Amino acid sequence: MLCDVYRSSRKADTYVYLPHGEDFSELPDALVQSFGKAEKILTINLTTREQLARLSVKELTEHLASDGFYLQLPPKQEDISC
Repeated sequence: MLCDVYRSSRKADTYVYLPHGEDFSELPDALVQSFGKAEKILTINLTTREQLARLSVKELTEHLASDGFYLQLPPKQEDISC
C-alpha cells in the first residue's frame, strides 16, 4: 500500500497521510481550512515498513481504513518553567 504525506503551510510539524492518489481537497472542510496549503512531500510504501517516526504502520493503516486519512500533530511540549 502506498501513502502520500502532505505538510501544512500554516502549522509547523503538522502532516496529513492519505492513501496514494486520494485528493487532499476531499478531507473535512475544517481540516483543509486550518491546514493551509498542502505540500506533498513524499510517498511511502507501507508494505516495506513496520514503523514510522511517531506511529506504527498498523496504526496508520487502521486510521486510513476507518477515517480515510491520518493527521499528525507536533508532539506536545512539556512545560518546564518553575
